[in-house]
This record gives sequence, structure tokens and C-alpha cells, in this order.
Amino acid sequence: MSRTGVAARARAATVPAQPSVDTTAPWLRTPSAAPGVFRVRPLPGEATASYVQRLANAYQLTLPQLLDGADITLTGHGTPPAAELILTPRAAQHLAALARIPLPHLRRALPHLALPDDAHDTVAAARWKRLEAGQQPVRACPLCTRHRSHGTTDTAWVHRPPHRLVCPRHHQAAPDPRLTSPIQAWTAPELTAVHYAHQRLQRHPRAATAWTTARAISTRWYDHHQHLTHRWHTRLGQLCATNPHLATAGSASPALLARDLVIYPETVALARALATLPFSAHRPANGALALIAQRLGLPRFTPAANDPLRAYLTHARR
Repeated sequence: MSRTGVAARARAATVPAQPSVDTTAPWLRTPSAAPGVFRVRPLPGEATASYVQRLANAYQLTLPQLLDGADITLTGHGTPPAAELILTPRAAQHLAALARIPLPHLRRALPHLALPDDAHDTVAAARWKRLEAGQQPVRACPLCTRHRSHGTTDTAWVHRPPHRLVCPRHHQAAPDPRLTSPIQAWTAPELTAVHYAHQRLQRHPRAATAWTTARAISTRWYDHHQHLTHRWHTRLGQLCATNPHLATAGSASPALLARDLVIYPETVALARALATLPFSAHRPANGALALIAQRLGLPRFTPAANDPLRAYLTHARR
């Protein structure tokens, strides 16, 4: 579809309604289906820039051309994942109408999309914002992306929640934004298996706190070669054998790029243990350590006094 065609579809949303229909916010009305108009579904947690780029690809347009056709003024330059597209609330309404997806649904899928409209906001504009390394999205599963893009692209960027580290359907993961290609995880089937355990963990009321604590502890163990080093070294070797791009992803080492994926099974196991552990001042820390060792599959587990896990268990009993 040409740029004028996109503009025509966008303007269709502003056709006056019957007198009984509220016409104060025409861009909030989603146009009906029409020949040549694509419905590109967003991925959960997708970056706004990623979604707009996929929508533009479906129409064989550049991102600036698509926004111009939707009457959205674009300023600046950028590309995902290093930069995000920031839309005003009115521009978000225009995008929802063009995509033929209700705005509330689009907001749920795109975490960085504009907040609800301000009564005084009349400008439909978009600008590029550079993201710090810790804020950048990661590469989504290419097969899932292609399925939701009418086959036009396999590239999308998502702000992935921790419980969706692995795509269980296609056995792929992208644990670091510096990876432009996902990691094939089929050589380590335990990664997919633990994905479902992590989904179940989310139902526990202490899941968020337990996950944050467990990830901090397991990351410390990984970085300082403690407790599970041999197991993690073996898993890293399996992943590197089937993912040679880990060794060619710039200055970062494969050990760092794949860290979250390598420690994932043990992090989930530790989080489940911490979430369900009955903390009590009358229960010795050694009893908790024995239970955690069992969950981690360790025959012996004697962390030092300054180990982050022992420090956490001591602090939690105060």
C-alpha cells in the first residue's frame, strides 16, 4: 500500500458518526476491516518502535512514511533496540486507528506507549529517545515474530518479563540486548522445562520478591564461580556449540551474554524455594540450606558466612 493509501485508511477513522454517537474523539474509533489493510498484532511487551516498524514493513513503507500517513509528526532519528519511539497520547490514538487495534489493547501490549489522553493534548507527534543499556529491549523469537507480521519480518524487540526468558514453542531465547540473533536453546532442554515452572511460580504472592532475590544470589555465584560452576560451565558449552554468534557479538564474552540463560534453571529453583520457605526465628538457617540444596540438586552445600544466600536467610529471620 502506498503512503497515500495509508493516509486514506487513517482518515477513514475520522468520518463523522451518526448524531447519537460521540464524535469528540474520532481517533478512538477503530475502523472496520478493508481490503489491503493489515492487522499486525503486537507481541507482549513489545517496544513501540519495534511495533511501528513491523507495521510499516507490512505496508512496504519506511517508519517515517507510515507515521506521516497517519498524520503523526516525527522528530529525531533512531532505531531499536538502542532507541525507543515516544508517542503523544493523540499520536497513540492515531496509531491504534491505523492498526485497527483498540487503544486499550495496544497499551497493554506496548509498555512504553503513551498514557491516556490529556484533554488539552491536540498534537499527534512522535520522537526518538535513546535508551540506556539496562533499559533496552531484547530480540523476540523470530518465528513468533514472523507469524505475527504476515511473513514480512522476523525481527522484533520486546521488554521481556523474566518469566518469558525462553520461547517454549520454538526453544529460543535472547537474554541480552547486545545479541542481534536469539540463542537456540534446544541443546539444553531443561531451559524449556523450567519455563513452565516459572509460570507456576508467578501465582505465588511472594514470587516477585523471591525472583529478585534469587537472581541476585545466583548471579553473584556465577560471577564468582561458586557452588554450581561445573554445571553452568557445561551448559554454557552446550549453548556455545550451537550458537557460534555468541563469540562474535562485539566485546562482550559468551559467558556474559548468555549468563541469564545459563543460570535460569537454578535461579527458578532457588526462587521457588525462597517463596515457599517457612521463615521462622525458631528454625535454624542450616535447615533452610538443606532444603535449598535439595531443590538445587546439590549433595553438599555449605556456603560461607559472607555468602549472599546465608546473609539473606539470616536477615530474613530478624
